[in-house]
Amino acid sequence: MSDDDDQTPTDRVRELLEHISDALELDADVEIAEDGERIRAVLHGDDMGLFIGRHGQTIDAVQHLAFKVAAHGESPAPKVEVDAAGYRERRRQVLERQADQAAADALRSARPVALDAMSATERKVVHEYLKDRGDVETYSEGTEPDRHLVVAPLGS
Repeated sequence: MSDDDDQTPTDRVRELLEHISDALELDADVEIAEDGERIRAVLHGDDMGLFIGRHGQTIDAVQHLAFKVAAHGESPAPKVEVDAAGYRERRRQVLERQADQAAADALRSARPVALDAMSATERKVVHEYLKDRGDVETYSEGTEPDRHLVVAPLGS
């Protein structure tokens, strides 16, 4: 990776992802889109499983690194999302289905329902998805790596 301080945050993210893709010997193309304060990077290719990792751990770690390189010397730091093979959208849909089921169970039983442990990124997806419902609340419990989200009927 170069030491060029004149690179934009987008350039630094592209270079990081190309470096990681090469190191993993992936046959992947890096696509970057920028909209001011957000950088979205997508790897396109076959067999992205190694890049995504077990339970998305690798892609989440790469996203964290990409944020760090993009944020270097920037104020405010741009938000960065890294995706591969549509993983983020598929995972979001799974999390939303789990959130809907947990909300229904919590309302039916009038008791809080704990979801399985998940990353901070995934907990945020569920928090954001359920925040405007008006009949349930969400909060996180536990410590990493076993931190999980709880869906509770409002007022319980």
